[in-house]
Amino acid sequence: MTTVRATPATRSPQAAAPEQELRGRMRPGRWARELGWRHVVGVVAVLYAVFPLVYVVSASLSSSGTLTGSNELFAEVSGANYAGLSATEFWSWMANTLQIGVATAVGTVLMGAAAAYAFSRFRFAGRRSGLTALLIIQMFPQMLAFVAIFLLLISLGEVFPLLGLNSKVALICVYLGGALGVNTFLMYGFFNTVPRELDEAAKIDGATHAQIYWTIILRLVSPILAVVALLSFISTFGEWILARVMLTSEQNWTLAVGLYGWVSSLLEANWGLFAAGAVLSAIPVLALFLFLQKYIVGGLTAGSVKG
Repeated sequence: MTTVRATPATRSPQAAAPEQELRGRMRPGRWARELGWRHVVGVVAVLYAVFPLVYVVSASLSSSGTLTGSNELFAEVSGANYAGLSATEFWSWMANTLQIGVATAVGTVLMGAAAAYAFSRFRFAGRRSGLTALLIIQMFPQMLAFVAIFLLLISLGEVFPLLGLNSKVALICVYLGGALGVNTFLMYGFFNTVPRELDEAAKIDGATHAQIYWTIILRLVSPILAVVALLSFISTFGEWILARVMLTSEQNWTLAVGLYGWVSSLLEANWGLFAAGAVLSAIPVLALFLFLQKYIVGGLTAGSVKG
């Protein structure tokens, strides 16, 4: 006599419901060991990250102009600091920073994508050594060469004033000089995930390399393009050393240089204006991050696949 074993398909819904309910339950001790501690860590991390932001917002709403008056959060709420920004060069610094950041991000994406496409799709002499050279060069920060860059721009300014000191175009060119390297490696890994069969099928239909690159490949690798553009914009937005060395007039300063100038002198520091400017300057970065957040995870993880 054979025994027929009940399967989930043969069991009645009334018998399956208690089992599902039993599986969904978890004892408090087990929940705390397996899941509860993660919630605690998450809450602590959020509080640790949010407190400085709340403190800066509170300082920006205090009219005292000092940080000691902001020890009691939101003890005073005033828009005097934000109104006082209109009497400074803050909005000119904001415009300069956005222009430089957007131009650098677009140039970085175009240059990095072209280099990554060449390294990924073509086989030529020096390909591997070129990738290695890019990696080695990125080991040395660009700021180490600011003395050489300063002397170079002095000489260029005598011939081409647009590429001399105190020029936003010259600063953009300097930033783009370090655009390759890590960005190329990120894009290179992502380009390798795109099947080569798409290129071959397009070639059979008569497409050129330029048509394949602009109409097919770039659309498929849009996540990594968004990630590189975001990283480039953020790094340019907060860069201080090169901008301070190259931009000599106050009207051409970026936000990082201008905001630092408000608090560089301890006797004349105005922390209220600094905090208000810091809050407003974070809005473009936050807006861009929220706009591109759907690409960030996919762009960073897919680029790690070895092709």
